[in-house]
Amino acid sequence: MFYPFHFFSEGYFCPYMPLFISSLNSGSNGNCYYIGNQKEAVLIDAGISCAETKKRMERLGLSIAAVKAVFISHEHSDHINGVVTISKKYHIPVYITEGTLKNSGLKIDKKLIHYFQDTATITIGDLSIIPFKKSHDAADPHSFVISGDEVNVGVFTDIGYPGKELIHYFKICHAAFLETNYCEDMLEKGSYPKHLKKRISGKKGHLSNTQAFELVQKYKPRHLSHLILSHLSENNNDPELVKKLFELYDNSTAIVIASRYRETEVYQIDPKKGVKGLSRKNKPKAVYAQMTLFNS
Repeated sequence: MFYPFHFFSEGYFCPYMPLFISSLNSGSNGNCYYIGNQKEAVLIDAGISCAETKKRMERLGLSIAAVKAVFISHEHSDHINGVVTISKKYHIPVYITEGTLKNSGLKIDKKLIHYFQDTATITIGDLSIIPFKKSHDAADPHSFVISGDEVNVGVFTDIGYPGKELIHYFKICHAAFLETNYCEDMLEKGSYPKHLKKRISGKKGHLSNTQAFELVQKYKPRHLSHLILSHLSENNNDPELVKKLFELYDNSTAIVIASRYRETEVYQIDPKKGVKGLSRKNKPKAVYAQMTLFNS
């Protein structure tokens, strides 16, 4: 387990603050992504239950008390199922557009609702969040880039096609959650009705493996250390197929497949250190000392 919010409690000094990221769940059964520094964090979407969100964070050594905001990308149920309870129980502000709230049916305490505008930066402690519009079959859908101390992390899922805004923000990322929703061949040959296949593959649907792969081939920045492939379809994709496709292209970026059943590990995103996961071998000594205290 990893405890990033205890970095400084034993006098550990770090001249910069890397970001720590994890997918708590990713798929049509619920989406929730964690991005934070050593002091505060945000959740992008809250599509799994409050209890499950807390449980998964605790397994990773993350504290829900550090979550200072939840950002909602759009109103589909797999992105909002847990937000009312999380916001109410822990008094966490919810950042959402007026259009998304109107179409969501969410009953959130008005004092905790904060509206955001396209490309207008929101500051949460030492984190900056830029929302930008995306193409999806929802009222007012947005993607996000979360930044802190020269590190940029993108959350790019539920997108019909990779437009110029996505390309622009992808090119500045040090890590990204990128949708690889479906294999075109599996979707075409699968059992879904024709209208649903058309919706998924349309310009307001989801990114296919091929679309995401072409985006990475053409526009991947040299400093992208982690690519978390996300929102895989249960019926129209295969995690092994996705992983093989992307690993064949480039071994300079850590390729991670986000699960629809459990959380990923926590990844440290630090452009000064390159690719780095949080295995026991590369945890700073001060952090490992904290681990032994909490596990005893």
